[in-house]
Amino acid sequence: MESESDEDKAIEDLDGAEWMERTLKVNKARPRENRSSFAGGRRDNRF
Repeated sequence: MESESDEDKAIEDLDGAEWMERTLKVNKARPRENRSSFAGGRRDNRF
């Protein structure tokens, strides 16, 4: 988008719109949070 007002307009137009029988929720992008690599997953492939 060229300006923040363009972003805001696009978000306003799309938030709450319906697509494939689902309601869209549109938010502004924000930086990813740093998360630990130990998020509860298995560390080995033994079963």
